[in-house]
Amino acid sequence: MALNCGIVGLPNVGKSTIFSALSSAPAEAANYPFCTINPNIGVVNMPDGRLEALAAIFKPVRTIPATVEFVDIAGLVKGASKGEGMGNQFLAHIREVGVIAQVVRCFENPDVIHVNSKVDPASDMETINIELALADLQTLVKRQERAERALKVQAQGEKKTAETVLAALGKIRAELEEGKPARSADLTDDERNAVYDCHFITLKPQVYICNTDEAGVKSAVSGRPDARIQSVKSRAAAEGSEAVVICGKFEAELAGIENIDEKKAFLQELGLRETGLASLIQACYRRLGLATFFTAGKDECRAWTINAGDTAPRAAGVIHSDFEKGFIKAEVYSFDDIVKYGTEAKIKEAGKYRVEGRDYIVRDGDVMFFKFNL
Repeated sequence: MALNCGIVGLPNVGKSTIFSALSSAPAEAANYPFCTINPNIGVVNMPDGRLEALAAIFKPVRTIPATVEFVDIAGLVKGASKGEGMGNQFLAHIREVGVIAQVVRCFENPDVIHVNSKVDPASDMETINIELALADLQTLVKRQERAERALKVQAQGEKKTAETVLAALGKIRAELEEGKPARSADLTDDERNAVYDCHFITLKPQVYICNTDEAGVKSAVSGRPDARIQSVKSRAAAEGSEAVVICGKFEAELAGIENIDEKKAFLQELGLRETGLASLIQACYRRLGLATFFTAGKDECRAWTINAGDTAPRAAGVIHSDFEKGFIKAEVYSFDDIVKYGTEAKIKEAGKYRVEGRDYIVRDGDVMFFKFNL
């Protein structure tokens, strides 16, 4: 299962620079709007120290991390919902991703043109969010017309579905017209499922990326973020979202360094324990409500991505559909226990090695071995 994350924002805020650092596959990055016409796609390894620790214990032939797919989408401008700046095409790209990572420019650089000639994070966020909301309102109106026509059909089942759709659209419209995202609407599970086919952009989870300079990173690390970063953090908090602070230029330079010790030295200069990109990937992971379980042995240590709350058979199905169909049981222990006891034999001696059935809800960090019958 791949995490699909779309990087969006105004032109020239550093989207392609951040994408290039993430994927180590340089995207076209230039000092003019709409440089990125077709979306660039990169598959990135999910940073997870737990997998590294398992590999150190089991010393497998191969170690395979979970993956994260990032999509670099061209810059949006005011009027994008009406087609300005190829807006319709770019909005269609956003509809296809699972989570939105909105890059907000928080740095000054006279050599990099700002589309509005002024660095103002609050205004930039408002521009993007309004355009996404307007695009959703257009989608909502069309879907509402279809649902109202369906109410005239005599079939009771179709009427019931139409009523659920209209109830959901009413809640969403109220939020959008107040400048709030659709995800802030209090929808029931039935209502959310009923409007799934609308693919509302603002119903998707969102993470904000404060693209700043090295001084901005240091201010954030110290716990006293500058005014621009704080404005982004405040907006994210008000929406129940997250804001990640990154220096795109620094991350791009860091991505080009192969020596691990040299990388650590660069991070320490900014007071960082991990890269900003690692923080971004993990934030996107959380916003999608995902979890990780592991399989471990001499042949392979591997991280697998599931939805939080998945049962053991569903987790087995991520490895292979036959595992889910013929699921018998799962042998399970926690990552913390393998670190504490060192071997599976000692985990068993301590009574921490468990056998779980079909109803078991997999926990983030579980190490699992599945038994199945075809």
